[in-house]
Amino acid sequence: MSLENRYDFVLMFDVKDGNPNGDPDAGNLPRVDAETGQGLVTDVCIKRKIRNFVSLTKEEQPPYDIYIKEKAILNEVHEKAYKAVGAADELKSDKKRKGSDDSVDKARTWMCQNFYDIRTFGAVMSTGVNCGQVRGPAQITFARSVSPIVSQEHSITRMAVATTAEAEKQSGDNRTMGRKFTVPYGLYMGHGFISAHLAQQTGFSEDDLELLFRRWSRCSTMIARQPEVK
Repeated sequence: MSLENRYDFVLMFDVKDGNPNGDPDAGNLPRVDAETGQGLVTDVCIKRKIRNFVSLTKEEQPPYDIYIKEKAILNEVHEKAYKAVGAADELKSDKKRKGSDDSVDKARTWMCQNFYDIRTFGAVMSTGVNCGQVRGPAQITFARSVSPIVSQEHSITRMAVATTAEAEKQSGDNRTMGRKFTVPYGLYMGHGFISAHLAQQTGFSEDDLELLFRRWSRCSTMIARQPEVK
């Protein structure tokens, strides 16, 4: 069943002795707003957690397959869409961007029907094999800790080395030292918005919404879920 109302919600989750979203450009330190000291979790990280939950729950079977996933080759997925809608001949074109307007529309619809994250968050699928662009109905902000956080650094030891050369340098001691960063405690809050108008365009349904909320109801609190009457 399609959505009839807009949803605005607030998402709250806490972290204890963990790293909710490390920054790879800063040695995987927990993300922090330099001005306020508040911890940050990016919208991309939150969407990744949703994708992973749907992937595990639905086993990547249509209509709950996941488009953006580890080691995915996106143009191969686009080719699959063209074959499914009967436009395989257009893949032989010499043009850099393949696909007629009609085939692009059909392929975009097929992608929305089969991939949960496309009909939820949208996607740009116009590279190479063109499946168009989709504006997703679900938008999620960065999550920000209610209070400033303190990042702690811990020394860790791995009782193994990667190569024989490393073992010889250590005379068989075979230890590798490393660092791990955690947040002792942080309560994070983010916001989400779901457009009924865009949901109708992508096919995002009440079942899809329930799955989205179920991901967070197991480990956090949805403190506001207020549908707006049209």
